[in-house]
Amino acid sequence: MGLGDEVKDQLSFLGGFKLTFQHLTRPRVTTSYPDEKRAKQPRQHGRHVLNRYEDGMEKCIGCELCAGVCPADCIYVRGLDNPPDHPVSPGERYGYVYEINYLRCIHCDMCVEACPTEAITESKLFEFSFTNRSDAIYTKKELLVDDRGMPQKLPWEDWREGDDMMTSGWMRATAPSGNAAYEGEVQWSGELGYGVRTPEGGQSGHRDDELTGTKPLREILEAHLLAEDIPLAHRGMQGRVWRAKIGAEKNKKKMEAMRVRMNDLRAARKAAKAKGKA
Repeated sequence: MGLGDEVKDQLSFLGGFKLTFQHLTRPRVTTSYPDEKRAKQPRQHGRHVLNRYEDGMEKCIGCELCAGVCPADCIYVRGLDNPPDHPVSPGERYGYVYEINYLRCIHCDMCVEACPTEAITESKLFEFSFTNRSDAIYTKKELLVDDRGMPQKLPWEDWREGDDMMTSGWMRATAPSGNAAYEGEVQWSGELGYGVRTPEGGQSGHRDDELTGTKPLREILEAHLLAEDIPLAHRGMQGRVWRAKIGAEKNKKKMEAMRVRMNDLRAARKAAKAKGKA
């Protein structure tokens, strides 16, 4: 073994830093949870809501199809005839009892698919916990939207801006019977507080990513694509420079936000001192 081989053997441990050096130019993915959260996907399955029509009437007709199709047997529904003088829903019946046991729910969204009136949809809220088993069983009072069409926000739920938008968006991207001619077309009634929700375009070019908040799949899943499927500008050194620019922009925004918070803190301290002297 020559001198060069001995030196190379002695410095072989530096190869373990290869992955570390590769990630130095990549944008950071760590966030200060729960103060800072990453944007949720447009079609994320979360906590259910029972919707109303724009005139305030309930969409649920008590057909119990959601309970019948639920694979986890977590939904309990009982229908009742509508009072002639004060009907609750436009149909002959309405959902008199509606319960969902979230200790069983797997958020498969099959109840949403089975519902003929789109009465039940799923929001993006998934951060909620319980201190007892009874709180995990949501009743109609907790699931039904209020008089403004907004979901009920319970004390143990962490609602954030946008969690109530585009509920069950994947349903609005599905073509009936697989017919692509209907993909992205409005086929549902309006909802109280939101009107007619914007349709999603699914996998076709008939889509409006800006209105629905849909992100192109290639941008989201680029790290998992084959090398030949990744754009040339995102490969090799060009890709590292591109990722470094994204990381720099994010860090710049964080520094600006921190600077604003520090200035506000200093101003508050000065105001407190001035008030104390007065």
